[in-house]
Amino acid sequence: MSEPAFRRALRSDVVALREIYNHYIVNTHVTFHLEPLTLAQRLAWFEQFSDSGRHQCFVAEQEARPIGWACSTPFKDRAAYDTSVETSVYLAPGATGHGIGARLYHALMDALAGADAHRAYGFVSQPNPASVRLHERLGFVCAGTYREVGRKFGRFWDVVVFERAMESGA
Repeated sequence: MSEPAFRRALRSDVVALREIYNHYIVNTHVTFHLEPLTLAQRLAWFEQFSDSGRHQCFVAEQEARPIGWACSTPFKDRAAYDTSVETSVYLAPGATGHGIGARLYHALMDALAGADAHRAYGFVSQPNPASVRLHERLGFVCAGTYREVGRKFGRFWDVVVFERAMESGA
């Protein structure tokens, strides 16, 4: 296998990004969507990203196919939260455990450095030790836990909130 390339996501990547995300919806508790998302839903989601600013999306590509993505989205929909972002990273099942998620997150954080982003937040449903380690390695610290905040697969799940101060935060 070739070494993955990291680049900004393109609209043409959305089909592959949707496949990756839908895997996690159907098979895991790491996202609280309950039903697979349609292509129209993912295309609408993709429209929020730009090549600069606080809301960006990067992909890891291997052999001309996206194998993962990391993005920053609005933290909340009120103006005072604008300089805070929520971050996410998802990898195709066969791409995990090779440092690709960390490299994707680094690409995203580097892009956000000049984007007037003050804080980044990652929400990690528990248990998920790999995601906890990833966030901690990238300088995120635990800001708290939402207890039994989501119900999926017939049970309740906790979510740990990770926070990172951004270098450019004004």
